[in-house]
Amino acid sequence: MGSERPRDRSERSRAPRPDGLGRPRPNETTDVIPAIEEDELAELDALDDESFGELDEDVTGDPVADIDPDDEPEEREYRLTAAGTPDRWSVVTVRASRFGRAAAARWAQLSASVGGGLGLCLSYPPTGWWWAAFVGLALIGWVLTLRSTTLAGGFGYGFLFGLAFYIPLLPWISGLVGAMPWLALAAMEAVFCGIFGLSAVVVRRLPGWPLWFAALWSTQEWLKSTVPFGGFPWGVVGFGQTNGPLLAIARWGGAPLLSFAVALVGFSATLLALEIAQWWRHGHKPGFPAPAVMLPGLSITVVLLSTALLWPQVRHSGTGAGDEQTVTVAAVQGNVPRLGLEFNAQRRAVLDNHVKETQRLADDVRAGRAPQPMFVVWPENASDIDPLANADAAAQVTAAADAIGAPILVGTVTKADGYAADNPVATNTVIVWDPEHGPGERHDKKIVQPFGEYLPWRSFFKHLSSYADRAGYFVPGEGNGVVHAAGVPIGVTTCWEVIFDRAARESVLSGAQVLTVPTNNATFDESMSAQQLAFGKLRAVEHDRYVVVAGTTGISAVIAPDGRELARTEFFQPAYLDSQVRLKTELTPATEWGPALQVALVTIGFGALLAAILHNGGFVQRMRRRTGEGPRR
Repeated sequence: MGSERPRDRSERSRAPRPDGLGRPRPNETTDVIPAIEEDELAELDALDDESFGELDEDVTGDPVADIDPDDEPEEREYRLTAAGTPDRWSVVTVRASRFGRAAAARWAQLSASVGGGLGLCLSYPPTGWWWAAFVGLALIGWVLTLRSTTLAGGFGYGFLFGLAFYIPLLPWISGLVGAMPWLALAAMEAVFCGIFGLSAVVVRRLPGWPLWFAALWSTQEWLKSTVPFGGFPWGVVGFGQTNGPLLAIARWGGAPLLSFAVALVGFSATLLALEIAQWWRHGHKPGFPAPAVMLPGLSITVVLLSTALLWPQVRHSGTGAGDEQTVTVAAVQGNVPRLGLEFNAQRRAVLDNHVKETQRLADDVRAGRAPQPMFVVWPENASDIDPLANADAAAQVTAAADAIGAPILVGTVTKADGYAADNPVATNTVIVWDPEHGPGERHDKKIVQPFGEYLPWRSFFKHLSSYADRAGYFVPGEGNGVVHAAGVPIGVTTCWEVIFDRAARESVLSGAQVLTVPTNNATFDESMSAQQLAFGKLRAVEHDRYVVVAGTTGISAVIAPDGRELARTEFFQPAYLDSQVRLKTELTPATEWGPALQVALVTIGFGALLAAILHNGGFVQRMRRRTGEGPRR
């Protein structure tokens, strides 16, 4: 008897093949697998996430307690004790080995993250390789667009990128308070880079992701410049571009727009490279689409074209034209006997140094070796002895003003309302000291530095570190950031204030025709001073004003509205600068509309994040499950 044959075609189609492969013949009919709709895919992904969450509920974090007793010894890769329990150190070794293998498998992503952060750091002074910022952002952009990069991975890679950026950027902090606060601050700032990385993974599926990446980068810069304790704008990408070709963009939108432009070019370069690489590998295949270079190419073109249109205006403003009044200003750098915190114990010596250097300037003016200044700028803390309360200090300042025959902007410390022995509150003040009338208008520093000039939550932090006792008791002042000397409205942004967009903007909107930055970097080093000088350069272009930087130890400089240094001192040496500047009154778009533009960039960033959540479907599916609504068909 022969074997039974399938009675119809459908049965024949399901009959096993003689070769055992089970593959259908060309003329056979196969079952059609229905396509899974997008809503169903999103729901399956969400169910997978829930399943993994349930699997992790019993995980304690203990490397021994989390061992599955059903695993075979050869699967566990660890030894058992005589009692049959896992050997703890063996388990730890196995876990470390697995972690090492996982890191080795991700060496390219880890290397790109670290290299990208280092590249961003190299764009800052003292290195000043402005182009390295584009490379750094392009590298982290590549990591965040990989399919293998999860949300947690995005945060991790972003955090690693931030550590590689901030740790070498901020070592000067360790000279003041030690290594631990330096590393803690770097880690805290790196968290914002981690938040950017996580958000970027969310939006990467949206069309035109380089634009949304750039907006999210601007959003995290706004966030880090706002919280906690007033924010820490040090590390904003735009400040590393003061020697680069995109600096002119600051005239339109300040540091926020400049950072956005740099990020947009960097992430667009990532997309260009990815598209070209794909086309290079697969372009020979029939039907393979052409590389999608329209958006990244257009983005880069817009940035470069905007720069080309702006530079003639910026250069024209810096070289001088029109009927703007020209005046001579001087900046005195008296220096300190020793660098470090001990400068506070040298208060009288520091005051004497600035008086002596001002008198040397006066001698050169009388000898015809220097022009007569209309006013003189002394640094922050040039007289830490309050001349309003100490007659001897007042006499010294008056002697210097008489010698030069011009008012001096004196950086000093004055007692604040509510001063007491157990609460020695003070203001960081710049006083206009006239040779005839003595002290006049003053600017009390409005943005004081947390953990330096004051200690937030003092009763809490004093129990955590001995460095808490070194923090001051300064309180913020009031005013509009403008003082008048010899009839000139002068904007004052004292040291820390210069890195905050609102400080210089308020001064210019209140009528300042020239900007000054009195600063005291005696507790830091030359690298920090070079970075702070870059902030002054950006403010000069942003607000179309000359900027006079006066430091106790340097770096002091006179900066033109196009960002050029007209004069400059070296670090840790006594010197003075005597230069001509022009008093300017026009307002730039950045001065008038900078805050509104930053709001727009942040809104785009949050909007892209919300759109991506809805686009990816995860949020919608979770809401449907909570309300009992099933997936739509």
